Amino acid sequence: MKLAFQPYQLPFQYPFTISNGRTKTHQPILIVALQLGNLIGYGEASAITYYNVTVEKMIEDMNAKKNYIEKFAFTDPERFWHYLHHLFPDNPFLVCALDMAGWDLYGKMEGKLLYELWNTTWEDIPLTDYTIGIDSIDKMVTKMNAKPWPIYKIKLGTNEDIAIVKALRQHTNAIFRIDANAGWTLSEALNKIPQLRKLGVEFIEQPLQKDNWEEMKILYTQSELPLIADESCVSENDVAKCFQHFHGINIKLTKCSGITPALRMIKKARELNLKIMMGSMNESSIGSSAIANFLPQLDYVDMDGPLLQTQDVAGGLNFDFGKISITGNKGMGITML
Repeated sequence: MKLAFQPYQLPFQYPFTISNGRTKTHQPILIVALQLGNLIGYGEASAITYYNVTVEKMIEDMNAKKNYIEKFAFTDPERFWHYLHHLFPDNPFLVCALDMAGWDLYGKMEGKLLYELWNTTWEDIPLTDYTIGIDSIDKMVTKMNAKPWPIYKIKLGTNEDIAIVKALRQHTNAIFRIDANAGWTLSEALNKIPQLRKLGVEFIEQPLQKDNWEEMKILYTQSELPLIADESCVSENDVAKCFQHFHGINIKLTKCSGITPALRMIKKARELNLKIMMGSMNESSIGSSAIANFLPQLDYVDMDGPLLQTQDVAGGLNFDFGKISITGNKGMGITML
């Protein structure tokens, strides 16, 4: 097996801001390729500063053990993930990229799309939302009006949260989802959630700090809207913790270390009767196509990375007013540009 990789800086259409003033104009990503014979599988991981992950560190770790990766006798992706998990125990983002490439390669070996390998059918597919990052109210309205869409994910965590949603609501009847990115206190959440419910909000994502389990339990019992865990649900060990603290979980492939553990997280969440969302970390169409293959298993999805950026690295993924389709017929269904 041969390993290759390429870093990219994908520019955002608008500066992307979330709570606590974190803003970026580009998304750094790492694309990896695994070649076996004439087949090539592709994977991706985003670099996220608040998780202390950089593209440079992923490349450094990968180069240090490149020979171990290339000598692996690849037969199935789950076995490959366990090998990677022990090879890079402190770099789940890199493991994700390689695991994703392994699954794409395996799908091409089998001549099937991933969702077909998982014995799911392309039915009852949730629509993806489109994210409106924090900005001035006028600019947030402008961003929304420039992209008519059936569902918007609105980043909040400011002193103007209610005013923002009221202003946006004047311009659309679309579904609203709120992502506070752990930016509220309990008292703020208890105050804002009833107002947001009246403004047509569907659910709240990560209202409180990720480790604030005690107050999340209180909010869970009193909230008028469903609560979805994001920063509180990073790895598969976190799923059980979210039970009776959240109504659902948001799985991020990059954070949880790939497709293989995400499949286990979905199984565990279903056992606990938790709603399942899969979210974007502003991946290109490579990482987003991996998410797309999970769509038959999801209740909600946020996979708008390619819509937020002005550059892409792959084709094969189509967006039509929230509706997703895959044009390829093997692996993740992508074609490199």
